[in-house]
Amino acid sequence: MKSKKKKKKTPILSPGVKLFLIILLIPISITVYSLVFFTWENLRNLPIIQNLSQGETEDIQGEFDLQIPEEYIPVYISAAKAYHIPWTLLAAHHRVETRFSTMKSLVSPVGAEGHMQFMPCTFVGWSHPTCSDLGEGDIPEAEKTNPEVIKKYGGYGVDANGDGVADPFDIEDAIFSAANYLSRSGASDGELKKAIFNYNHSEEYVDDILYYYHQYEQQSEDLLQSVK
Repeated sequence: MKSKKKKKKTPILSPGVKLFLIILLIPISITVYSLVFFTWENLRNLPIIQNLSQGETEDIQGEFDLQIPEEYIPVYISAAKAYHIPWTLLAAHHRVETRFSTMKSLVSPVGAEGHMQFMPCTFVGWSHPTCSDLGEGDIPEAEKTNPEVIKKYGGYGVDANGDGVADPFDIEDAIFSAANYLSRSGASDGELKKAIFNYNHSEEYVDDILYYYHQYEQQSEDLLQSVK
């Protein structure tokens, strides 16, 4: 008895139709993705979404004695990447120096200035002719924030936002300047204690910075996720 040959199944969709559908679906997929992306970008700016994000950040920082303001974290991260140091080290310095810029005055009794408390001679450069002793100097105000003057005298001040001024009272300039100083003092090579001690010649200061640094490091990944 002869066996019957099985008939080949005819494809539901021909290769030409499949190709047409693929070509058709590509722009549709791109359009849907774009709509979702832009919708989320608009939604994330709504107060209710921002409050949820802020609440998440506050929960992560629940054990901190003073919470890191969320708006500063991206600045720490940018400066840290530029100078190859941990962003949490910058946060620790900011915490110890000015309690995240919440002190009534950003000028210390000995003359340290700005969000990260730079002595003028450190910011502008110790080779400035007026610099001596603790580093307060007698630097004219116009020279204190002039990037060309800072470059001339070998200071650590940085014009981070590109406005032509390196200002220790501008949060971006101050944090980038601190990152610059810490990096050049050894932090970019992993010598954190050396860099911290150079920032302020005190063993107690080193211990304080490392305390907060390690605390922030433990929550680093969660904090990064919360501000994305």
